[in-house]
Amino acid sequence: MHLGVGARAGVPAEEVLGLIGAALREAGLAAERVRSVGTLDARTAEPGIVAAAARLGVPVRGFAAEELAAVPVPNPSALPLAGTGTASVAEAAALLAAGGTGAGAMLLLPKRKTRRATCAIAGFASFRPYEVTSVARLLPLTPGYIAGEPGSPPTIPLTPHTAAMDTHTHPDAHDLRHHGDAEVRDEKLVDLAVNVRTGTPPDWLRKRIADSLTGLAAYPDGRAARAAVAERHDLPSQRVLLTAGAAEAFVLLARALPIRRPVVVHPQFTEPEAALRDAGHEVDRVLLRAEDGFRLDPAQVPEDADLVVIGNPTNPTSVLHPAASIASLARPGRILVVDEAFMDAVPGERESLAGRTDVPGLVVLRSLTKTWGLAGLRIGYVLAEPETIAALERTQPLWPVSTPALVAAEACMSRAALAEAEYAAHRIDVERSHLLAGLAEFDEVRTVAGAEGPFVLLWIDGADTVRERLRSLGFAARRGDTFPGLDRNWLRLAVRDRVTTNRFLQALDQALLMGG
Repeated sequence: MHLGVGARAGVPAEEVLGLIGAALREAGLAAERVRSVGTLDARTAEPGIVAAAARLGVPVRGFAAEELAAVPVPNPSALPLAGTGTASVAEAAALLAAGGTGAGAMLLLPKRKTRRATCAIAGFASFRPYEVTSVARLLPLTPGYIAGEPGSPPTIPLTPHTAAMDTHTHPDAHDLRHHGDAEVRDEKLVDLAVNVRTGTPPDWLRKRIADSLTGLAAYPDGRAARAAVAERHDLPSQRVLLTAGAAEAFVLLARALPIRRPVVVHPQFTEPEAALRDAGHEVDRVLLRAEDGFRLDPAQVPEDADLVVIGNPTNPTSVLHPAASIASLARPGRILVVDEAFMDAVPGERESLAGRTDVPGLVVLRSLTKTWGLAGLRIGYVLAEPETIAALERTQPLWPVSTPALVAAEACMSRAALAEAEYAAHRIDVERSHLLAGLAEFDEVRTVAGAEGPFVLLWIDGADTVRERLRSLGFAARRGDTFPGLDRNWLRLAVRDRVTTNRFLQALDQALLMGG
């Protein structure tokens, strides 16, 4: 969510902060969800507004008076209209900061005011569970289909671990190089195995990429894209490194940094461990446990680990760890790598550490391939301390990112693109709820609670066999046994549109019936 603040010159920080706090409490919203403070561009340096944004840890975004005046507001006032040309600086700035009404932004709390300040809150409409129709009502009942409203699923049957740490596990115990695209190669299957958003890239992005092809005779120049990423996260360019997808970043980290004891928190994307092993490192594993909901316990990470890798939200569990829990892993002399490849699929990117400069040794990785459908173009980036960025950059070859990929990166940092990504994240939230409601109606299926990513992880006794039956019925699901900490009884499903999900649930019903 985003705040809009209007203020008279000289308003004290205490008055602005008090107003913001009261507005958040009235709306029942946490301050941690605030992503920016919008205001009139002539007020961006106002000490009270600057101090309030600093206390919240978010940037101040200024908008020209003509921009604000073009935004319809529900609570106009004559005084700001006469002074600035807009009838409510707070409401208009909040809506613009959230992407504008054309992108689906709406006021979550109309303006509230004190003697010298006003405040409004904007975001996107929240989607409530009761808006998701039970799949039992959407589909015709077929033999073996379990009808009725889904209740609270029982806990997942577990194989007990004798220790939380699986130290120096042999890399051949899991196929670390297996990825979801292998599930759909050479076969015409409905793809629930790959977590790239369907219907992407959007037409406007395809055009931008196509237009860049006229400049292929020149060597790539990444300065504009790098600056755009830096501005998007309110960071200096020296803290940004563009890479050929997030996967390249894992290789750079493994080869460029003097690492003694790397630790990877599993289950998660396996490429970080594979890259570390390829670079000659012995890798320790911290295995998060199903009975704990695959939630992070910072105490499990060894104190002497000098590199820690964790995903957030984590692939394949879809668990979103609290930012504070991850930040607590930081130590002097430790590199803390947070893979946020799917964070832009989380509404509001809550729990993100991107843009934070107060966490020592923090390295945040981002990918543009999932939300924007650019897996074949390869574009991502690293956010870290300048010294770390410089070390990684020295390990990169010359011109590591192509011109079309750089153009795509710059385009995806625009205000309109960010608003589109936020809208897509809310749609994923809705469609994931629909998928989970349908899965809850099968006695044989258990899902990991609290999924926040564009995929869900589920347990079925004999899931490997069910997966093969699903393939025969035209659906590809991601096997789970290649992830350390999981076995053959786990599957990962990408979130798709409601029609596809309904068809899949019917196929799953048949696949389960095949086993009697």
